[in-house]
Amino acid sequence: MSGQPTASTSTSKAPVKNDTTDVDIEKLLSREASAFQREVEVERIFKAFKLNPYDVLDVDETATPEEIKKKYRQTSLFIHPDKCPHERAPEAFDLLKKAEIDLSDKAKREELDAIINQARNLILKSLDLPITTTSSDPKLQGLSPSFKVRLRAKSKELLIEEELRRRKAIKLNLANEGLEARKKEEEVASKKRKAEEEQAWEANRDQRIDSWRSFSNNSSKKKKKQKIAILG
Repeated sequence: MSGQPTASTSTSKAPVKNDTTDVDIEKLLSREASAFQREVEVERIFKAFKLNPYDVLDVDETATPEEIKKKYRQTSLFIHPDKCPHERAPEAFDLLKKAEIDLSDKAKREELDAIINQARNLILKSLDLPITTTSSDPKLQGLSPSFKVRLRAKSKELLIEEELRRRKAIKLNLANEGLEARKKEEEVASKKRKAEEEQAWEANRDQRIDSWRSFSNNSSKKKKKQKIAILG
């Protein structure tokens, strides 16, 4: 009797199967939630203001270079096209990389920070606060919209203005380059025409000499005839 399985033994194995099923379901739900979160992050990147790398990476303007690199590594792995099912994941990945490159460039980041600092000063002045006011100042707490939202909005406005100036300068520069190019083309064409005219003049030299000789001979004959007529 002791060697035969008892009812309690057979029933004790049943929950194991149920537990395994629950674990599988939990893993499946976790994968689905992870895939959804990855797609949400891709959408966030596309909604971010592309001229502001801080916005694209979703980091604060005071972030250190180490914090920026850490954030980039985490997010880039999270939305990597090999892991993210979103069809535009490769584009989001490229945008993220560009933002990290721009913030890693000292000159570009200093230029960006200068514009953001200008936006910050303008907001503080509009609130009748000194520009030395820190973000943690109680006077900036409880604002609606918040100081951070106002700063991002004003920074966006100034960055757009700067981008428009940059594009205008490029366009003007291209126009000037086009004008210079046309001048050079005209100079080259003028020199080419002059060279061709000189070549043509030189090529017709013998013909001109023959024509002059023929003309001279005819003139001499006419003069002789006139002398003979007078003598006669």
